[in-house]
Amino acid sequence: MKQINLGIIGTGWCGGIRAVTAANSPWVKDLHIAEIKPERLKEIADMTNPKTASIDYAPIIADKSIDAVMISTTPEPTHYPIAKEALNAGKHVFLEKPIAMEMWEADELIALAKKKGLSFTIGYSQRFNPKFAYVKRSIEDGTIGEPVSALVSRHITRGLGKKIGGRVKLSPAAMEATHDIDFVLWCLAPRKPIRVYAQEVRKIMKGEFNVPDCVWIVVTMDDGTAFTIGAGWVLPPAYPNFSSTWIEFVGTEGAVMVDDTHRDVYSTTLQRGIQFPISSMPGEFVNHTYAGPMERETIHFVECIAKGRQPLVTGEQARMAMMVYQAADVSVETNQPVDLVHEPAAQLV
Repeated sequence: MKQINLGIIGTGWCGGIRAVTAANSPWVKDLHIAEIKPERLKEIADMTNPKTASIDYAPIIADKSIDAVMISTTPEPTHYPIAKEALNAGKHVFLEKPIAMEMWEADELIALAKKKGLSFTIGYSQRFNPKFAYVKRSIEDGTIGEPVSALVSRHITRGLGKKIGGRVKLSPAAMEATHDIDFVLWCLAPRKPIRVYAQEVRKIMKGEFNVPDCVWIVVTMDDGTAFTIGAGWVLPPAYPNFSSTWIEFVGTEGAVMVDDTHRDVYSTTLQRGIQFPISSMPGEFVNHTYAGPMERETIHFVECIAKGRQPLVTGEQARMAMMVYQAADVSVETNQPVDLVHEPAAQLV
């Protein structure tokens, strides 16, 4: 079995999950980690026993023995420059969403990966949620017939919303709804989005962070299918990073509904009241096992690099999701629908 040497840049919440997962994977020979917070670096190093651990990511980029990197850094404007350095150094790249801050940055990364023959994939972990994968299969195998409409409603707690809104001025369309935009576009491919209309609400987060509370987006596809995405980050305090999602996919021959509201497991105590554990979007370790999609997504990337296969999410697909959420932001500003223009692939190289 071929093994790879893997570097992980940024070992916060998501990067930490990926580091622990990679350290336990038989596909990974040597693990290298970089984290700017010394206390967090030590914590993850103690858990993963990496070959190297540094507060500077430059040694990972410079090390020719490292085959691939996973970039889990914040704030989000760091994504493009670090990914560009890694690709230029000949390394396969897994990059947490968003793919970039500007469309030209996304185009440059996609073109660079193609030029160098490298894998470049984006962290849309919800594709690895079995419930979401079931929806995709229900469309592919004709269970519900031709898609007619779809709805995804996702809400997270304001603690996480404040954390995101406090570090980067990106909308809930770009930082929250993006997962569900990617999911629905994945399910409906090869159909493409042609029109976007969106509305935001600003009642809670505006004063402190000047970001919206939620966004609702309506997207029309080139075959007439329509879908709606609602995403908010102002639920009252609850279990850390609690996420609640409801999905409806309606077709000409049936429908599939998914309850991913994470109300199936709860604990109740005198001190904390009712809590909904194992309820975050990426998931969490539960002793010997893992609840959630991020572990599977991480293993998938490592296996793909070791076996020379294309990871599930392509840069082009992430770019299309970016087109939709950027159009949603423009629609909010103008209070008008936004038509999308899909450039020929040759113009992106």
